[in-house]
Amino acid sequence: MPCEAIRLKSVGSFFVGGQTATVTGLPVEQRSMVLNGHPREVDPNGEQVYGQMYVQAFRLAQPRHPHPVLLWHGGGMTGCTWEDTPDGRPGWLMRFLQAGYDVLVSDAVERGRSSWARYPEVYGEAPVFRTKREAWLTFRLGPRYESAPAPRHPFPGQQFPCDSFDRFAKQWVPRWPGHEAMILAAYEALVDQVGPCHLVAHSQGAGFAAEIARRRPRLVQSVVGVEPGGMPAASPIGPLPRHLHVWGDFIEASGSHWINYRRQADAYLDSIRATTPVSVIDLPAEGVRGNSHLPMMDRNSDDVFEHVRAWLESSNPRPGA
Repeated sequence: MPCEAIRLKSVGSFFVGGQTATVTGLPVEQRSMVLNGHPREVDPNGEQVYGQMYVQAFRLAQPRHPHPVLLWHGGGMTGCTWEDTPDGRPGWLMRFLQAGYDVLVSDAVERGRSSWARYPEVYGEAPVFRTKREAWLTFRLGPRYESAPAPRHPFPGQQFPCDSFDRFAKQWVPRWPGHEAMILAAYEALVDQVGPCHLVAHSQGAGFAAEIARRRPRLVQSVVGVEPGGMPAASPIGPLPRHLHVWGDFIEASGSHWINYRRQADAYLDSIRATTPVSVIDLPAEGVRGNSHLPMMDRNSDDVFEHVRAWLESSNPRPGA
């Protein structure tokens, strides 16, 4: 797909959510804070803001759709998930803009430009850092990881640009398990501020999107879960916004971890199916093989995007939308 020009009305950013913690009892230090600077007093005690979320908004000069798309990333990632691919092609941010949608991309609480807080004074524990081996296996790139690029073993037909894996690893960020409530509070504040919108979310973010749709069913117009990892408890509620799940390949070959995630996501859709329109795009079942856990970054990312765009634009809008 060629990268056709777009006309933007504005590019801006803002923060939502957040609260203040008061830190006390820490030592005051004398530190140099600039290049070749003289030491000065650095006092960490006092009020510190945490739990805020950074959002970047791309507004078209002439959008063709009434509601913006909100792009939410997965665990240990940031909004750059959507900006481009590891091998340098335009990402889904550009594709949604070209399709005529205003787009808002966020860095979830504690990730990227949303920043994070001291631990254990504010956060109760240290963060979790992703290793290359864990990512190679979890993202379903191949059955075995090696430190040197040459001996790595991708799955046959793998669509992820594995020769760009080391470049991809530079965008991972630390994460804190157990911060779901804080992250959800910021996402809820974002939807309240933006108003009616479509949620397109990857992995961990897809579970957050499903939960926010339960909390704000009149504002969320559609939920697209790209390879959902973790979902709300499977319980009937409704009616909810229409849901779409998109799945790649190699799930069975990657063991119980991904088999359980798929079962959990399917069970959730089954629990809301009576009152909510639900759809599943199983790419291998449709003859599209080789996709990893990262279809928005795979070599056929434009083709997968077209599946999502067609679903968004072919479904009838919800009553009152």
